[in-house]
Amino acid sequence: MLVKTVTLDLSEGLEGIHRNLGNPDYHGSRFLVTGGAGFLGTWLCSFLVNQGADVLCLDNLSSGLRENFSRLEKNPRFSFILHDISEPIHFRQNIDYVFHLASRASPLEFDKFPLEIIRANTLGTMHALDIATEHGARLLFTSTSEVYGNAGIFPTPETYLGNVHTLGIRGCYDESKRMGEALCLAYLREKGTDVRIARIFNTYGPLMRADGVYGRVIPRFISQALNGEPMTIFGDGSQTRSFCYVTDQVEGLLRLLYSDSAKGEAVNIGNDKELAILSLAELIRSATGSSSEFNFEPLPEDDPVRRWPDISKAMRLLQWRPKVNIETGIASMIQKG
Repeated sequence: MLVKTVTLDLSEGLEGIHRNLGNPDYHGSRFLVTGGAGFLGTWLCSFLVNQGADVLCLDNLSSGLRENFSRLEKNPRFSFILHDISEPIHFRQNIDYVFHLASRASPLEFDKFPLEIIRANTLGTMHALDIATEHGARLLFTSTSEVYGNAGIFPTPETYLGNVHTLGIRGCYDESKRMGEALCLAYLREKGTDVRIARIFNTYGPLMRADGVYGRVIPRFISQALNGEPMTIFGDGSQTRSFCYVTDQVEGLLRLLYSDSAKGEAVNIGNDKELAILSLAELIRSATGSSSEFNFEPLPEDDPVRRWPDISKAMRLLQWRPKVNIETGIASMIQKG
């Protein structure tokens, strides 16, 4: 049986997000999306432009891809700005909302670009906050489940303060995201900036890169399985993650941005179903009809043993919970013919 990656068509997913949100009207609003050429950034830009918003997509293309949004560049409501948010930038046009997503996020990049990652999440966050403050805009900072480190409470609530190794290989990402959160609250307290923080857990879906150091576990497993290559599992595969499909994630982020009750809040946005990595590999191998073997490699330094969010706050505050199960999400990334 011939198995190939699914043809990219985001329209159905984008319309589903709009329906789930109650068909809001975005016309007349201008959004700045830093890191807009990345996986989540591209989905957000595509959704907002499709729904009538004006979008400024800012990215230095260090890990994002211009081809992700090439179809948007002919739309007069979309503008691409090649810029590193770690450097100051000012806008003459009014900005209503800021999504600050810019940062390398692959664990395989942490030892190669630690200073760039720290700058994006500290200086970059300050510059994004300065823009929001100047324009009276509402800002959403995409933080991460990594702020919890090797957590000791499961499912992990937002009140858990973290167990992070500051000197470890992941420290550049974990600690700079924690600093980004602190900056958001400092701007709220001192300048009155309207901020909210999304602690994102593992997210997957179409547009997520499978190549090289950018490859996250689901697209990497799919690519390896489709090509009949050994599927690389770090450790013994007993470590767990909770995988949120991208349409659920984007809906959660938009609900968080628009919630008046979420000002100054940090909210877990992720799937509340925990899955072992070995089970994930078996699921993908079966879904692709692959005969790939499993190749076990040493577990990376400081790799968390478990990731499992408590999403009760998101359910209460945002009336949100994920809808797409892992089997359906993986099937959407694979096409058999």
